[in-house]
Parts: sequence; structure tokens; C-alpha cells
Amino acid sequence: MKSHEIFQHMSPGLSAEIFGYLQREQKPVLKAAIQGLANQRNLRAVFVERKPPNERAIWMQAALSRKVSDTVAAHLLQAWLLGAQKPMLCDFLDAVGIKRDEDGTVENLPDSPPKETLTEAMNRLIAKYPAEAVAVYLHAFHDMDSEVSWEPLGEVLREDERLKLGAR
Repeated sequence: MKSHEIFQHMSPGLSAEIFGYLQREQKPVLKAAIQGLANQRNLRAVFVERKPPNERAIWMQAALSRKVSDTVAAHLLQAWLLGAQKPMLCDFLDAVGIKRDEDGTVENLPDSPPKETLTEAMNRLIAKYPAEAVAVYLHAFHDMDSEVSWEPLGEVLREDERLKLGAR
């Protein structure tokens, strides 16, 4: 699932949470995203920035759900995941046995662990974190590196109902 598709299928509540986090913690990232999205629609960024937060979140989610916005959507998901969701990322990498830096980054992604290991790691994450946030992370993780295929993770994402975005 591409980043723009993740925004298509996530709940309005989670997208508002993402935009709220970015507004509080990473204003330059959010401002650049608003500028890029506004430019795509031939709007001035101030038009979007002056919207009340709930209207801005709805507008941004709709804009990020478009294929043309995939790069911006990926950047915002990455900023939110590496910022607000760092403990979840680290827990996942630890559960599947991938060496990581203290901040949760991985230098070179190895080949996929077995499906059973991924399922166990996913079960741990869902027990500790909101299922929708876990689903967003795992879908984004699966899409992020085109050089390394983690087909067992793709199977888990397709098979487990708890990881289907938009199914709630």
C-alpha cells in the first residue's frame, strides 16, 4: 500500500492526530507539506493554513489521498512515525531481531524474517499500541524499501483483519 493509499484508508481521527503532532512538534515539515499540497491545487498556502484545525485536517487528508501527493504523504508519515511513534518502531525491530540505532533507524534492511516471527511481532505491537497506528506503520514499512522484498510481511498484512486500514 502506497503512502497516499494509507491516507485514503486511515480514519479521520488518526489523520488529525498525525497533523496535530506535526503542528506541535515539526512545524517546518507541516508547513512545507501544506505549501506543496496547496501548489498542486493552484492555491496559496495561506488559504489552507487559515482553515480551522479540523477543516484543515479533512482537506489535507483528502489532498494526501491523491496519487500525485504520494511523496508528500510518505514524508509526513515518516516524520510522524520517526517522531511520535519511535517506541513502536523500536519494539518492532527488536521483536524481529533487526539491529537498529538508538533512534530506531536501520542502516541496511536485511532479508525478511519468517512469517511466524513477523506475526508474533505484530501481535506484540497490537497488544501495546493502537491497532490502526500499528497497521499504518507496517504498511508504510512494507512499502518503504523497494530493494528488499518482505513478502511474508505482505502476507501478514493481507491476512490479518486487524491490519486492514479502512475496515473499521
